[in-house]
Amino acid sequence: MAGRILLLIACLFWLTTAHAELSGERRALIQELFPSATVIKDRLPDFPVYPVYQLQELLGYAYVSTDFTRLQGFAGKPIKLLIGLDTRGRFTGVKVLNHHEPVFLHGLGEEPLFQFTDQYENRSLREQIIVGTSNSSRSGRDAGGNVVYFDGVSKATVSVLILNDTVLSSALQVARQKLEGFAQAAPTRAKPDFYEPLSWHQLIDRGYIGHWQVDAKTVEVAIGRPLSDYPTAIEPPEGEPFSELFFGYINAPMVGRNLLGDEGYQQLMKRYEGGAQVLAVFSHGSFLHVAEDFVPGSAPDRIGLTQNNLAVEMRDLNLLGPTLQLQLGGIPAFDASHLFRVGGSLGFNPGAEANLKLNITLARNHLMVDHTTFDIPVRFNDDLFETVEIAASPEDTREPVWVGLWKERWWQISVLLIGLAVLTVFFAKQKSLSRHPRLVRRFRWGFLFFTLFFIGFYAQGQLSVVNIYTIFLAIWDGFSLDVFLLDPVIFILWIYTFITLFIWGRGLFCGWLCPFGVLQEMAAWLGEKLKFRQVRVPERWHRRLILLKYPILLGLVGTAFYSLTLAEQLAEVEPFKTSITLLFVRYWPFVVYAVGLLVIGMFIHKFYCRYLCPLAAGLAVLGRFRLFSWLDRVELCGNPCQHCKNECGINAIRKDGRVDYDECIQCLECVVILRDEDQCVDKRIQNKKRERQASILATDAG
Repeated sequence: MAGRILLLIACLFWLTTAHAELSGERRALIQELFPSATVIKDRLPDFPVYPVYQLQELLGYAYVSTDFTRLQGFAGKPIKLLIGLDTRGRFTGVKVLNHHEPVFLHGLGEEPLFQFTDQYENRSLREQIIVGTSNSSRSGRDAGGNVVYFDGVSKATVSVLILNDTVLSSALQVARQKLEGFAQAAPTRAKPDFYEPLSWHQLIDRGYIGHWQVDAKTVEVAIGRPLSDYPTAIEPPEGEPFSELFFGYINAPMVGRNLLGDEGYQQLMKRYEGGAQVLAVFSHGSFLHVAEDFVPGSAPDRIGLTQNNLAVEMRDLNLLGPTLQLQLGGIPAFDASHLFRVGGSLGFNPGAEANLKLNITLARNHLMVDHTTFDIPVRFNDDLFETVEIAASPEDTREPVWVGLWKERWWQISVLLIGLAVLTVFFAKQKSLSRHPRLVRRFRWGFLFFTLFFIGFYAQGQLSVVNIYTIFLAIWDGFSLDVFLLDPVIFILWIYTFITLFIWGRGLFCGWLCPFGVLQEMAAWLGEKLKFRQVRVPERWHRRLILLKYPILLGLVGTAFYSLTLAEQLAEVEPFKTSITLLFVRYWPFVVYAVGLLVIGMFIHKFYCRYLCPLAAGLAVLGRFRLFSWLDRVELCGNPCQHCKNECGINAIRKDGRVDYDECIQCLECVVILRDEDQCVDKRIQNKKRERQASILATDAG
């Protein structure tokens, strides 16, 4: 028995060792990250990193990102990276090991992804990396202080922002554990009950609010020229500071309650009860902490925050105004006042030392610009804070990625919500509005153009079957709403579509909000204008072919649980990515397929939507639970009248007059016909009866 136990222990030890051993492929990749390495050790048993040496000198560490963070990508799975970090906290490179981002796998190709990760080489954790939303000439350039801009990837904004967050949050965990100079001081938080009413001067005198100023002469010495050499610089009056700053940690009740009043402080803390940290900055003088063209809600260029030699993210909350004002009596009139959310992926320890950096940039002319930076010590009175026994992990304290994306796209969200509200009102009043056929047709085509060019081409709001199996996979792996919040336009469209499925059925989305559906509609219109013979699929074949999209849907969803990569490849049955996301700029077979479907649609109305679309199948299934049947029918519909059926391009009306809501795209053409005195047979018969009755009455009266 003892021998068997020893054998089992030996096997377990062997398996553990085998798991920790470095494979040849992984070793080769690490060698690329550290070209001068002579020794690459196996992964440490107590911390998942690979130490890398040149002879006896430690060069740094390589590690796999998923060992530290599993932030989900756009497809619901994390992006797996191999990252190199040297002993000074500089990235030696980032390699993509595995990912499921559809836009790179089957759209743009992976080269833009690799070009993005190449930008990390030789950048430091001490720099604040800001990813642009599209390609920009600012890549790699400092914007003052430690701020560095990276080129984004057009049409893949969400994916690269997730990747950036993965790189920074994982690297920070490694640096704090393994690198000198990155260790955190004991974590602190504001004392919740430490408060007494104080005046503005008492807050400053006791160190609860920081104060700093610089005069014009000091600036001239630092920059090496008199201020008179700079046309845009304003020399302050004699004895006045060039720049004067005040700053305070709003989360501390001693500061927040005194400055904002009890009601304002509670309002702010309730709004950001998830742990957001807020720093107030006020300034006056010739040079303020924000420029005149500062965009509210963004990160400031003139001022930055560092702690432990790391750049800490600052973002304006855009809250000070009519609803939230400074309430403290005797407070000076400032030229600029802002509340900044601080922390980001690096976190912020309010009771530890930090620095504000004021970046002064003065232009001699349009070609020559001079810079200087002043470090402003940030050290508040220790009485404000208490020590926390266990530090929160960076992933617990940072602002979710999706929050920044929603702020950045606020105007797109606003336009979309207005458009959806207008569409909802139109559909709610369709019975009365359908009495005006010209109005209905003009509104429909106007909204279709809005869907194609704004929702589709500009905002990239094309829903896809990929979203459906992403939901199933998220439920299977552990549901997280954050994955779906990453794209605000897609999220809003899905919520709206889901709700309206139970009111109007599938047709509201398929007929009005699907950008590729609009392309099919336009192709059909063009086919008619070019007098192409319109093919009507025989009824018995039509009823069979409309079922084809359901096994396609089941096959895609089932495949996703077997292989997400294979499912993403099979999802190319949807031409949405080729036509809407990439504007037909893609490898030629994909373009031929998408264009071919549109050409077929010039002869067979909305061929793809009717017979092949798996997304339409999924929506039709849920649409069967709709609460209402909005499209009225009358006794003569289908018996004998077939006018609506003959005019229905998508053939969603059966011979007996019933509307097939699983196929209907809610174009409202049949509703217009039903209320048209000249088109509806029932209306014409009723009118003739009334005319005959009136004639009889007139004859009798004569």
